[in-house]
Amino acid sequence: MRQQKVVVVGAGPVGALAALYAAQRGDDVHVYELRADLRDPSTTPLNFTKSINLALSERGINSMRNAHCEGLLEDVLEETIPMHARMIHGRQSNSQIFEEAQQYDVHGRYIKAVDRANLNKRLLDALEQLPNVTLHFDHRLTGADCNKKLAWFEQSNHSKRIDHAQNPTQESITKVYQQQRSSEIEVSFDFLVGADGAHSAVRYHMMKYARVNYQQEYIDTLWCEFHIPPTSDQSFAIAPNYLHIWPAGSFMFIAIPSLDRSFTCTLFAPAQHFAEIEENVEQRLPKFFHQYFPGVAPDLIATEDLQTQFQSNPHLPLISIKCRPYHYNSSVVIVGDAAHAMVPFYGQGMNAGLEDVRVLFDILDAHGVYFSDSSNTSRELQREAALDAYTTQRAPDAAAINDLALKNYEEMRSSVRSPFYKVRKWLEESVTIWVPWLGWRTQYTRVSFENQRYSEVERDVGRQGLVLIGVLAVSVLGFSRLGVIGLERRGFGKSLVRWVRRAMG
Repeated sequence: MRQQKVVVVGAGPVGALAALYAAQRGDDVHVYELRADLRDPSTTPLNFTKSINLALSERGINSMRNAHCEGLLEDVLEETIPMHARMIHGRQSNSQIFEEAQQYDVHGRYIKAVDRANLNKRLLDALEQLPNVTLHFDHRLTGADCNKKLAWFEQSNHSKRIDHAQNPTQESITKVYQQQRSSEIEVSFDFLVGADGAHSAVRYHMMKYARVNYQQEYIDTLWCEFHIPPTSDQSFAIAPNYLHIWPAGSFMFIAIPSLDRSFTCTLFAPAQHFAEIEENVEQRLPKFFHQYFPGVAPDLIATEDLQTQFQSNPHLPLISIKCRPYHYNSSVVIVGDAAHAMVPFYGQGMNAGLEDVRVLFDILDAHGVYFSDSSNTSRELQREAALDAYTTQRAPDAAAINDLALKNYEEMRSSVRSPFYKVRKWLEESVTIWVPWLGWRTQYTRVSFENQRYSEVERDVGRQGLVLIGVLAVSVLGFSRLGVIGLERRGFGKSLVRWVRRAMG
């Protein structure tokens, strides 16, 4: 069987992992990346910030584990910081500043803070060790013929980009490329994988061939990055093993620990708040932080630094993208943000993208694409069937986590301080501990610490919510009418358990 040529567009974490999966199966893999090699000291990671910290959880870890690349996962995890809980910050009615930890998981599992650039470097290092992988940096996809299986790339010198990885391709080509354009090259492929982000060139060209339903939405929230430096003795300024949140109703400020003992912070707020602050930054920004984010400035960030960072760092929008299908025939598939960009509030964007890769190659394997006795013609048919199955399975899951991420923004910026939220969390965790045979888990546990399909998470958590409401309603009604002794005599407890079990399916 002829070796399959796989072209991966995008050398970020998702693209690099896709290339690794393909290479481990014997494919001739070529990775094309718009930017320069971020491992080069002259390349600034993400081109405008010093670091972007992400949350790495079970789905991403499991996907790297299943790459079967010796030492990769260990190297990645060695450069992470455990975050065992959310640390909620605020001010009490008596003006006292408080902080309250909210554990992520009743069994003590936790997410991990990881530097995006470091993770990406480890994946690229692993790829470079494989003889059947070629990395092509500074190459921009300019066209693709999905029927003839040809792609065209324009090679550039180390051009300065002024956009951001989470919101790329904001500027015109004349601004993005400050060097003279070079001639295009033509590249043939058997299989093209688009992992080139929310503003995907692969998706753009695929849509000329496939009838893709496409939806994008900008939410009324901008974000700006800030930085909490280490203390004078090079210690963490606040407790390191938490995701710190300052909730403020319709907006919030968060802080994630970094290996250099600083914190990467983000302000999320409606555009109107940014506009009002910009009218008089020197007066309004410190007042805004003092009122809504107690203890941040000047305690953790000097007032002058706060103003400088607000004025020098971009104020960027947040985009949510859904589309379907994710493929065209047997030739092209899109993964990660190219298929389903989501807002960052569940910390699942990268994890979902890495999981895309695992699911995709599991389905390719199940359809016999890598069987040694397959002819080239049968391989094409098998791959087309596999890609169709991939879209059928993955699109509902991506839509579910897209929606869950939007809903989780409300939880982070508001609900975490609500008594109802705390009571529900306590009830769900109590059921998990004391009645384990019900299979009851919180939504966060299912999303972050398991590999259950996102669409099934959404379905099962919806059932749990109905059961919880039903149990509370029946309990209140029963106790108020009959009393505890009467309920016991009538077997109320046993009946309630039977009803719960039926409702849980």
